[in-house]
Amino acid sequence: MRSSNAKATSERRVADMLKREFQGIGLYLFGISGIINILALTGAFYMLQIYDRALASGSIPTLVALSVLAIGLYLFQGLFDVVRSQVLVRVGARLDRKFAPIAHKVAIDMPRFGFSTAESLERGRDVDTVRSFLGSQGPMAIFDLPWVPVYLLFVYLLHPALGALTLGGAVVLTLLTVLNELMSRRLAGATQQAAIARNAVADSNTRNADILKAMGFAGRAVARYDVANREHLNLQTQTTDISGTLGAFSRVLRMLLQSAVLGLGAYLTIMGQLSPGAIIAASVAATRALAPIDLAIGNWKNVISARNSMRRLRDTLVAMGDGQPPMPLPAPSSRLTVDRITVAAPASGRVLLSEVAFELRGGQALGIIGPSAGGKTTLVKALTGIWEPIRGSVRLDGAELAQWSPDELGDHIGYLPQDVGLLDATIWENISRLAPQRDSAKVVAAAKAAGVHDMIVQFEDGYDTQVGPQGSALSAGQRQRIGLARALYGNPFLVIMDEPNSNLDADGETALTRAINDIRARDGIAIIVAHRPSALVAVDQVAVIQNGRMTSFGPKDEVLAATRGGLRPVRVATETQELSA
Repeated sequence: MRSSNAKATSERRVADMLKREFQGIGLYLFGISGIINILALTGAFYMLQIYDRALASGSIPTLVALSVLAIGLYLFQGLFDVVRSQVLVRVGARLDRKFAPIAHKVAIDMPRFGFSTAESLERGRDVDTVRSFLGSQGPMAIFDLPWVPVYLLFVYLLHPALGALTLGGAVVLTLLTVLNELMSRRLAGATQQAAIARNAVADSNTRNADILKAMGFAGRAVARYDVANREHLNLQTQTTDISGTLGAFSRVLRMLLQSAVLGLGAYLTIMGQLSPGAIIAASVAATRALAPIDLAIGNWKNVISARNSMRRLRDTLVAMGDGQPPMPLPAPSSRLTVDRITVAAPASGRVLLSEVAFELRGGQALGIIGPSAGGKTTLVKALTGIWEPIRGSVRLDGAELAQWSPDELGDHIGYLPQDVGLLDATIWENISRLAPQRDSAKVVAAAKAAGVHDMIVQFEDGYDTQVGPQGSALSAGQRQRIGLARALYGNPFLVIMDEPNSNLDADGETALTRAINDIRARDGIAIIVAHRPSALVAVDQVAVIQNGRMTSFGPKDEVLAATRGGLRPVRVATETQELSA
């Protein structure tokens, strides 16, 4: 885990990067907003001149000249407003292009550390939230707020009493904004967590649709979702009520202030302290002075959402900004060393595997056996780098896995998990691991090594067949064999398979045995977790994992003979008899 100093350094680096990226645009938008707000005084000046000059003189040319000038200034204001709006939209798109891939990369990693799918996907939604906010009215209010003193000064110059009245209204609206912030802050976080919980239930129900349908408890699953959804709706309603109530008060206050300015202006005019034109000008300017505050209150819910999303995006950048990528290393070719590793579940911190150590050389194959929940899959996750050991290390040719970049390490490892997990893409894209260039020779070689080439070419679209979401267009056995081809793609040095024959028929198991022999023949290393004995025919080493510890390791015949009858389930004994035969 990083030290606090390292984290602070990373945060400063991210802050500097964001400053370089957006400071110039922010200053430009601030300047554009200044021009827009200066031009927004056109209406006040126009009213002032119309009532005090054109009407007083009765001059039509003066009226026409003032009107033409006002129209021109309004057009310029509209032009700058369009420019500001379009720049903000493009800033949002730029932010999306830059941060969406990073956020998605973090979202892919988060489930490894115990986060739910819904929590992981929130990182991508954060980018959408910030981009949508930049295209809304919220940023307009933020950029206009610093220019409110310009309108207050204008009204004050017309008459100090009018300036004091407008300032008082601005202060009250500001206090409403602060109250909105204080009341919404706690609810905003709770609403976000409730949304994540609701989405997690929805995701779980969707992924288990077949089970819900087959065993008839879809109704109870929907009821469970309804409970989570109601909790989210209650919190969201409370948040919206706060913003809506304070927004209504602010609008009423603006209208009240506008009338108060007109009334006070009329009184001052009667007393001979103000001209008739100044009454209208003060009313227009006072309304414009309070508009950004009113707009901010009305959009405060979006402001809070965008602020929270931006904070999480900043945290995402900090998480991804740890140092330089590792120096490229030669491809591993000789040994795998597991040095007394201890592995804990990321979500709970509970230790699942303790003090496991062994070494394999190129050309060897290891079978891992043991009772369910003994730690076999945990060991696999540590060997592939999915979970990092809390103690000890996993090394290829003496170098820890962390010394390779993930992309480089992936070229040297093939992995077939229990749940194959094909992507919603074509067969060739799945086998090639989404290779940017279509290398038909390597794809076909991997498919033949897995014994699945003949099956693939029988499909109407061959290697271009779409497998569907989670490989739903294929049978379980077909998915497993294509997953095996993916693991073998590019002849990786280390190939790890977790229950690789759980859905295979006799032909598939024959292909699996041949694939393991091929890995050994090219001096690679194969590791197979198995309950069925046929998966261990081609291995030469066996390890026994029980209760989170490795209790035996060595040549297959010796280990199986020593553990005959001593493991649960009983099928291990059957496995020994079959392998001995």
